[in-house]
Amino acid sequence: MLSTSTRLNLPTVLVLAIAIVGLAMLVATGPAYRLGYWGIGSIVSVLRWAAYIGIAAMALSTLVAISRFRKDRHGLGMCVLAFAIGIFNFGMPYSLQRQAFTLPPIHDITTDIENPPTFVDVVSLRSDAPNTLDYDPSVGVVQQNAYPDLKSLILDITLSDAFDLALKTARNEGWEIVSSNKTLGLIEATDVTFWYGFKDDVVIRLVSHQIGSKIDVRSVSRVGLGDLGANALRIRSFLSNLLESS
Repeated sequence: MLSTSTRLNLPTVLVLAIAIVGLAMLVATGPAYRLGYWGIGSIVSVLRWAAYIGIAAMALSTLVAISRFRKDRHGLGMCVLAFAIGIFNFGMPYSLQRQAFTLPPIHDITTDIENPPTFVDVVSLRSDAPNTLDYDPSVGVVQQNAYPDLKSLILDITLSDAFDLALKTARNEGWEIVSSNKTLGLIEATDVTFWYGFKDDVVIRLVSHQIGSKIDVRSVSRVGLGDLGANALRIRSFLSNLLESS
């Protein structure tokens, strides 16, 4: 038989269990995608349900706290914990959804929309990728409105020095270098996102400029209609660190 204290704490235990189930769903999305068990569609569905569970956990923990602990506060900490987990369960998917609605649904970003850098060695690695490397000029118009700061970088250093610095910076970004051709002035790399393991490919093009070297970057996601701003953020980070190191 359950003790009186256990019976009194059952509502808090159940509420906390509900919150933990939602948290487990969120945590599982990363490994499940990396291992190939879930696709993007499944992840979106799981995130949505985790958000619903988060709302339920916040509401139920509040109700339990109000109804049972006006006089006896035993177990109140569990309700607070359940509420906190519920906030995270709802907040993370909501933040992603907000980004998806706020940012344009594009996944091919470059500093040169008129003549974007082209991939060479990365092409074979994307043979089964849903997204192609064919550049759509209409994307450039959308990009300009969303990320007007992304432009070619001009450095007052020799092309050889700029190439070496760009290669070093790319490695410091944690990218996997696919190829580097100093003669062609091309560096190709792949960046893998931390949790889900999404693979985005990057090409850096360096050419001579009247005052030194001109660097252009292009970053393209392998999957997903939109990138939640990841490619623009990646290019921005690379150029900022490159400029700081020059």
